[in-house]
Amino acid sequence: MSEPLLEIEGLEVGYRTRGGGTYRAVRGVDLTVARGEIVALVGESGSGKSTLAHAALHLLSRGGSVTAGTIRLAGRDLGDLTDKEWEQVRGREIGLVPQDPTVSLNPVARVGDQVAEVLVIHGVARRKEARRRAVELLRQAGIDDPEARARQYPSQLSGGMRQRVLIAIAIAARPRLLVADEPTSALDVTVQRRILDHLDGLVRELGTAVLLITHDLGVAADRADRLVVLERGVVVEEGPAEQVLRDPQHPYTRQLIAAAPSLSSARLVVGGSVAESSRPVGRPDGSVLAVRGLRKEFPLPRGAARRSLVAVDDVSFTVRRGETYALVGESGSGKSTTARLALRLERPTAGRIDFEGTDITDVRGRELRRLRRGFQVVYQSPYASLDPRFTVEQIITEPLRAYQVGSASERADRARSLVDDVALPAEVLRRGARELSGGQRQRVAIARAIALHPALVVLDEPVSALDVSVQAQILELLVRLQAEHGLTYLFISHDLAVVRQISDHVGVMQAGRVVEQGRTDAILLDPQETYTRELIAAIPGRRALAGLEESR
Repeated sequence: MSEPLLEIEGLEVGYRTRGGGTYRAVRGVDLTVARGEIVALVGESGSGKSTLAHAALHLLSRGGSVTAGTIRLAGRDLGDLTDKEWEQVRGREIGLVPQDPTVSLNPVARVGDQVAEVLVIHGVARRKEARRRAVELLRQAGIDDPEARARQYPSQLSGGMRQRVLIAIAIAARPRLLVADEPTSALDVTVQRRILDHLDGLVRELGTAVLLITHDLGVAADRADRLVVLERGVVVEEGPAEQVLRDPQHPYTRQLIAAAPSLSSARLVVGGSVAESSRPVGRPDGSVLAVRGLRKEFPLPRGAARRSLVAVDDVSFTVRRGETYALVGESGSGKSTTARLALRLERPTAGRIDFEGTDITDVRGRELRRLRRGFQVVYQSPYASLDPRFTVEQIITEPLRAYQVGSASERADRARSLVDDVALPAEVLRRGARELSGGQRQRVAIARAIALHPALVVLDEPVSALDVSVQAQILELLVRLQAEHGLTYLFISHDLAVVRQISDHVGVMQAGRVVEQGRTDAILLDPQETYTRELIAAIPGRRALAGLEESR
């Protein structure tokens, strides 16, 4: 290994608590990153990985401080720098690619100006030259038509493009170290792959060292030279990526590997994972949902080149009772709009929707409300989908109250039974949603969705906002509930690794159309469409698994 660029020794980071004590978020961490090396810091939320990265950048939030240890960059001790000196280090010596481009970019400044600002602040270029170089940096970051994009605002760009803008900002002053804090966790797998490929190219081209913060061991194993596994602020394992993946020594590392959908080819069933063929499909008790020729057009403003946007175009599929049908595709493919049409939250422009053998395409008013008792939904964000004013008991019993099911005591009994079903302690019933973790909130959302014994549950990206270990727990819960209650799922996802674990049939959507559908194993093992092959190739961890197979 070449000479270390970043050296962290015995690092301790603490946060003051309301009671006057100190919470130790990082405990005695040693870490090095060599010049031109990619080191992945891996762990769940709360493991301390982002705290460690922020400590290295002197960006700890209020109440946090480095209580012990040293941080050196190219031999220079960063512990005694003044705030003014740190302004010269951040951006110039150490670049940061933050997780969420939505909150990391100035919404009222053009993206070209935001890139140019870094060059001006660090004296790399004057204002006029900085604007010209900003366009070139956007091009280096992989943005098409950078001249036009430089004049746009962040809201006019997709999530993937906004993330590329953050990369352009991070590399603008050609820093020696790049800290990438969950840089792709909010992106579709295909966009994620393109961003990480581009980051790899920049590392090779510029010789930049990278500290990659991620909860996804599949991403880490594919991209990093070395892995450092952090649990509750302590490094529990580190080593070359292939070695850690092939022969993990610590139980926590093994748990992360087992939880990563991209590192498993097995299907989830009650009691563990077995081959996909062990699950019966094509059950004889008919379909719950059948859509035929669905089309949805949204009108565009006057003056637009087209009168309408076709979001869903001639979509047909069937969801059989007791099974899981997955709609998979990138953002903008039309899968969530299709789900909203199936739930009759949107009216189709054309086509037909049959629910339990009844045509509900044009049903309205009281009859539609009655039918909606039979289909419920679990949304992507466990933080936005639960009312923060309600207790968990009120959240779960809300659909029961809305449909006047049972007495108050019977509804309370049902709530206790449901929290037990989703493996939560009864004490959570008295707590508010804000007091729960993301995984616990999603369990509450699932309990609410099944409270009315629905014939169909629509799961719209239900695990994409969660850590892989929590994600695995929720997927296992969904499979168990399906087996115990005979539930039928319409599962929306951009991730074929997740779909592989839970679905019986899959439909692949691109630009509003289903381009391929069939049995999940058939689609994954023998995809016929180029787009499906691209989705499969984008599953993180495939590169690492291929390397392991070759080594064996």
